[in-house]
Formats: sequence, C-alpha cells, structure tokens
Amino acid sequence: MASLKEFRDRIDSVKSIQKITKAMQMVAAAKLRRAQEAVEAARPYAARMSAVVGNLSSAMDGRPGAPELLVGTGKSDVHLLVVASADRGLCGGFNSQIARHARAEVSRLIRDGKTVKILCVGGKAADQLKRVYAKQIIDVISLREHKSIDSTIAADISARILSMFEAGDFDVCTLVFSRFQSVMSQVPTAQVLIPAMQSLDEDAAADLGGAAYDYEPDEEDILKVLLPRNLTTQIFQALLENVAGEMGAKMSAMDNSTRNAGEMIDKLSLQYNRKRQSMITTELIEIIAGAEAV
Repeated sequence: MASLKEFRDRIDSVKSIQKITKAMQMVAAAKLRRAQEAVEAARPYAARMSAVVGNLSSAMDGRPGAPELLVGTGKSDVHLLVVASADRGLCGGFNSQIARHARAEVSRLIRDGKTVKILCVGGKAADQLKRVYAKQIIDVISLREHKSIDSTIAADISARILSMFEAGDFDVCTLVFSRFQSVMSQVPTAQVLIPAMQSLDEDAAADLGGAAYDYEPDEEDILKVLLPRNLTTQIFQALLENVAGEMGAKMSAMDNSTRNAGEMIDKLSLQYNRKRQSMITTELIEIIAGAEAV
C-alpha cells in the first residue's frame, strides 16, 4: 500500500491539475461568449446571401450560360471534401465527431465509385483521417498562427478551392464542419459548396420580402461576382461555427475534468486519512503492549 508521503504527493498533483482545468474552463467560457456572439451575428448575413443567390438562380432556371459554380460541370466523378476542425485538443469529442462524419462521407463516395480528395482545415481531424485516408489528403491548412478567425482566412481558403475548380481538379466540393447549437450540442454537418445549387434553401430563396426584383446588370453577370463571395461567406460561417463549437466542447470537457479531479481528491484524502488512522492505531497498540510488558 502507498505511504502517507505518496498519498500527499498524489493529492498535491491532482490539485495542481484541477487548478489548470478550472482555469482552462474559465478561458473557454470567456471565448465561447465572444464566439457565440460572432456566430449569431454572421448567420443572418449568410442566410440572406444564400437567399439572394437562390433567387437569382431561379431566375436563370432553364436559361443557357449559367455559371459552373452554380450548376456544376455536369459531372460528379471527383469530390473534394473540405474538412474543418480545430488545431488543438482538450475539447472532448468535438474533433472526433467531425472526423467520424468525414470518414462516413468518404466511405459513401468511394462505395459509389467516386474519386475523393480531402483538404483539411485544422490539424486534429487530419491526424485521425490520415490513419485510413492518407492518400486522399492533398493538404492540411493550419490555423494555429491565427489568434482569431476573420474573413481573410475564409477568403484564402475560398481562393484555393476556386483555383482548383477552375483547373478541373474536382467536380463537387463539400464542406464538413460542426454546427454550433449549444454548449452541450455541436452537430457535424456536410454542406455542398460547389455546385451552389445543391445547397440552396428554396424556402429562404423565396422569402425576400414578397417583392419581385429586376436585376441590373443581368442575373448571369451578378452571379459571376456573387457566387465566389457566397463561397467565402459560407466558409467563414462554418469556421465561426467551429470556433463556437470547440469552445463549448472545451468548456464542458474542462468542467467534467475539474469535477473528476475533485472526486479523486476526496477519494485520495479518504484513503490518506484511513492509512494515517491505521498507523496511529498500530503505534498506540505497540506502546500499550510495551507498557504492559514492563
């Protein structure tokens, strides 16, 4: 059985860990509030952008000359999966859920005879996907050097995707990320980015205030400008959703760790007191036995 000193050392060690997890929980809570505010502020803009694109696309229905970003190349042989996750751990199953959802998407596409390419944004999901789909991963974009997510990061990722699409490297692009719902709930989501037509919400597109719009210049020219911007907007929205989800999962995980540490401290303290009581009792018995022997 462990000595009293070993019990004291273990209790001190767990108390130190508890202080760290408590501090990380408080930091995550502060970051979560800012991330949640950013997500809630960005959602209406992203939804309105999709609605405008949907309205424009419906006006072009059946007309020639529709942009490939909207209607696609006419093929679906090569799929690009953009898997967005965190670059850091200690956030429970947040990254594992994204990686699991991405693996399911890749498996489904491979079963259908499609060629799959994976572009990872954030390293944690990439670490898990490499175990099975290392050959499919074309690059990993790290976000560690960025203190916060801004639109320039999304613009760079969007430009990378657009250049690959224009070069004919893929036919369909799907973004896998975690949609933030609450501190306890983050939902892994797969959203088609290209062709944009597949991800448009018809109800949202129809809800533009009940008015009929005439566009100047025509719909085709507007879509050529708006579709790349919409791509950047949807990526930016997904990255913000990921940050909020990561902070929520981290806060929950650190709260659980802090409570588990407290329970372990109580258990070790009980064992320490029992050991100490047993040693004191043994010493008293020896003293009494020695006195009686004299």
